[in-house]
Amino acid sequence: MIDTHCHLSKDDYHDIDLVIKEDEEALISEIVVSGCSLKDIKEVLKLKDKYDIMYVTLGFHPEYANEVTKDDLEYLKRSLKEKKVVGIGEIGLDYHYSKDNKEQQLWLFEEQLKIALEFDLPVVIHSRDATLDTIETLKKYKVKGIIHCFSGSLETAEIYIKMGFYLGIGGVVTFKNSKLKEIVKLLPLTSIVLETDSPYLSPEPYRGKQNSSKNIPIIASYIASIKDCSISEVEKITNYNARHLFDFSNK
Repeated sequence: MIDTHCHLSKDDYHDIDLVIKEDEEALISEIVVSGCSLKDIKEVLKLKDKYDIMYVTLGFHPEYANEVTKDDLEYLKRSLKEKKVVGIGEIGLDYHYSKDNKEQQLWLFEEQLKIALEFDLPVVIHSRDATLDTIETLKKYKVKGIIHCFSGSLETAEIYIKMGFYLGIGGVVTFKNSKLKEIVKLLPLTSIVLETDSPYLSPEPYRGKQNSSKNIPIIASYIASIKDCSISEVEKITNYNARHLFDFSNK
């Protein structure tokens, strides 16, 4: 199975070698690690060639909108030319804590969408309490990608799908109080990719504990149960979706 979105940092994991070993033992074939700050980008670029299953997306998360400079964006462009870089992300908008820097977030988002077009790379979108602005911004650019950690309505899901995006579904779908399961039940597997967002958002029964890509089969199994299909069908279709989007031959 494929984890299309996770984080892998020495700040989060004491023993990254062990994390990768456990992922491989869980039959995870590829993990896509997001480098979404200047520090993270530099770290994942060093890590990616050490582990065969590891690929990376690079981009500046909206929480860094007040810090990112044009020089940082030029560094991003240079970094995108490296092997095993398969996308730009996670990028987007986050108004959850504050809209005070809305214009700066929008500027950073659009600059990175322009880069995605320039390099012909898919994008991984972070959108929190900013659905309308996210959709309106994406409409300006003919990009494809993933709506990371999707948690919106069925109507919103259908808009993103019509725009050509996959929906990233992770551990949240297993939470007892999550409404996402009702949405996923109605969505076609052809529009879904699996993700963990590790080390965050561990699925039940490990909620609250450190997450890792080895938990992808738990998410797949839960999706299979609510959609009344086999785990192998979830695996086959979501793997196809991920490989259709990301170029894992870029070694």
